[in-house]
Amino acid sequence: MMKQKNLIFIFSDQQHWQAIGVEDAWFETPNLNGLISDGVHFKNSYCTTPQCSPSRSSMLTGFYPSKTGVMGNVGKAGGEPLKMETIGAKLQEADYYTAYFGKWHLGKEPVGIKGWDEDFGVTGEETTNDDLVSNYALKFIQMRKEDDKPFALFLSYNNPHDIYHFSKENGPFQNNNIELPKSFHEVNRDDSPAIHQQFMDEDQGHVIVNEKDDAWRRYREIYRDKVKLYDNHVGLVFNELKNNYFYDDALIIATSDHGDMDTHHRLIYKGPFMFDQMMRVPLIMKLPNYLNIKNKSIDTPTVNIDPVPTILELLDIPIPNVDGISLKSVLLGVEKKLNRDFIIGEYYSKQDWVNPIRMICMNGYKYNYYVGNGEELFDMSKDPEELNSLVNDKSFQTLKAELKSKLDEWIKNNDDPFYSYSVTSREGKSLN
Repeated sequence: MMKQKNLIFIFSDQQHWQAIGVEDAWFETPNLNGLISDGVHFKNSYCTTPQCSPSRSSMLTGFYPSKTGVMGNVGKAGGEPLKMETIGAKLQEADYYTAYFGKWHLGKEPVGIKGWDEDFGVTGEETTNDDLVSNYALKFIQMRKEDDKPFALFLSYNNPHDIYHFSKENGPFQNNNIELPKSFHEVNRDDSPAIHQQFMDEDQGHVIVNEKDDAWRRYREIYRDKVKLYDNHVGLVFNELKNNYFYDDALIIATSDHGDMDTHHRLIYKGPFMFDQMMRVPLIMKLPNYLNIKNKSIDTPTVNIDPVPTILELLDIPIPNVDGISLKSVLLGVEKKLNRDFIIGEYYSKQDWVNPIRMICMNGYKYNYYVGNGEELFDMSKDPEELNSLVNDKSFQTLKAELKSKLDEWIKNNDDPFYSYSVTSREGKSLN
């Protein structure tokens, strides 16, 4: 359909689904907002897992982490390097000139890193320097004017991941009107797995857990600043594409690897929880202008294993057997929803601390099963803040059993080794 069209794939690190101006006006993202005006906004997009390396393995291969083998962050528990080909190799085979600039976080196995004619951060030293990423991107775009070969440019930005510098940023409030979310005030830890509070008391949450509300508002302010920094880089890239007459006819995709709790449920950063702030991410796709598909919103649920088959089908490149589903039919309006009955989410570890979790979202409900740490069940239509777990409600036991059965069926059919995993202490010592 779009053979020989250029591809630009941009993604941030740790940007939740509401961290964009069209969803929450407190976020200043004029460039991402503009991309939505020029394209399609998937409003219910999920990541496969709320951890950097495994989610990236999914985005670049189209498979769940339980199949890529990258279950945790590379170098930590479950964090094996990627040992599968990425979409970069497929694009190269289709005669695209490929480049990947930015945070990689997937190891250095030869099969995993191949596929890029140019790179910064993949084959050599890793990088989290967003300024350098943009510099490489702008030079790459300028050089493409002299080349008739189609290109595929992948840009991996670190922000808003630098929210992890929160405890070191002591500047004054710039916006005293920032509000704390409903779940911050109404969360009830009695209904939550104990590891949620353990994360706050003993792990990375300790930097804020006992602070007053102003510190939590400051966290939200800094997070918004980091998102704005990322959006500024997006703007630089878009302007360069426009200046070199590439923007209008290109396929452009913007997303993120996972979310951030952003003080929801009195939690920060990312950890052993499957709330929407962790699992849902922005997904925006701009098609070439001649298709005249602009300013369109789509509610059908997607997962970040879907961009790989979507890109390949749109560019008339054969799609290998992957877990993802092409979004072409809903993008073009041929169908209103995908042939997908449920969404699966995976979680393995936070550094050396292993707490395996599986999530299934189906028919408006979310069910989470934690190895050794209980269960959660939420009615997402009536309780979008995920405040009232129904897991022990007698009237929902049949539904819970149905969701658990469907989850177990998926685990079996996909050879997911979930039930073989062991829970550990924060130091990595088995607790089984």
